[in-house]
Amino acid sequence: MKLGQGVEWGLHSCVNMSWTAPGEAVSSARLAEFYKLPAAYLNKQLQALVRAGILTSVSGPRGGFSLARRPDRISVLDVVLAIEGNDHAFRCEGITKDAPGGSMDADYARTCLISQTMRHAEVTWRTELSRQSIAGIAQSIERRFPEAREDAVSQLMGAKSGTADRQRGVT
Repeated sequence: MKLGQGVEWGLHSCVNMSWTAPGEAVSSARLAEFYKLPAAYLNKQLQALVRAGILTSVSGPRGGFSLARRPDRISVLDVVLAIEGNDHAFRCEGITKDAPGGSMDADYARTCLISQTMRHAEVTWRTELSRQSIAGIAQSIERRFPEAREDAVSQLMGAKSGTADRQRGVT
């Protein structure tokens, strides 16, 4: 299974938004600049997250995006499905119906051991992603990189108080 770039972009964007004050909007332009991403394509991913109820969109000069729910209520799977869709990774085409001993009436998607194995793997993968929240990822990042939150918020919200600014001598 291969996921598109939009999943990575959406997850990072959600983590960054989890660090901002509730209701504070982050512009897609700032997020794109922060990661050096194409703004139009990032905006498309963020709009998919809005349609899924993960983000809210605020228009106007101080507009942008913010989390629509608490970060502990947004799973990694929520973001993946919002961007990639809910289609199954494996689709049993029932090719054994044409093999010797096959039956045109059989439901091979349900009875084929290969189909069952692939479905089990996908359910396991989805279950694990559903257990991981944006809040959990944000907390892990903060433990590993204590300055990450303050630096990201400073850059994204246009403040001049982040660790990176202090390191450059800016107060």
